[in-house]
Amino acid sequence: MRISPCAWIMDCGFYAKTGMWPSSRGLTSLSAEVTHNHPEGVKGAMATADAIFLCRFYFGGYCREYEQSINDNPTECKRRIKDYIEKEYDYNLSQTLDEIRPNYRFNETCQETVPQAIIAFLESRDFEDAIRNAISLGGDSDTLAAITCSIAEAAYGIPDWIKDKAYSYLDEPLKDVVRRWENRIKAY
Repeated sequence: MRISPCAWIMDCGFYAKTGMWPSSRGLTSLSAEVTHNHPEGVKGAMATADAIFLCRFYFGGYCREYEQSINDNPTECKRRIKDYIEKEYDYNLSQTLDEIRPNYRFNETCQETVPQAIIAFLESRDFEDAIRNAISLGGDSDTLAAITCSIAEAAYGIPDWIKDKAYSYLDEPLKDVVRRWENRIKAY
């Protein structure tokens, strides 16, 4: 759940120009190893960060520097992200949410959470829909929503009304952290 900042500091421009992953990608592994000292935990963190980064790359229009722009075609953006995650991480993302829901139960393992969270994003139309998809699965729904929404933010942004409502619950020190973070990532 703390992986998304690692994906936000990866330089999409570097990837667009070179086709190589930014060196800051390694921060994801380092961050995950602190509490997820199992290869599957690190794999899940890497898959999540890559999905976020690829959303920034495709939906953000960076790919136009490297290949034909597809940011105006969400279906194609999602197909490429799905294909990459399936190939790179050997996750099966072919199930639908309707197929997952009947048998899905609480499971704290990455291999039973990350693919489902990515599918919840892939089936979404916007940020709010992504939240609803993740929660609809049940199980470890706060983790599912955190993963799904970190990916959805990179694709769709967060609607102002949701940001404002969430922000209203924060105390001043946390609001300061959010402001500093938002200012920091503007460079990426």
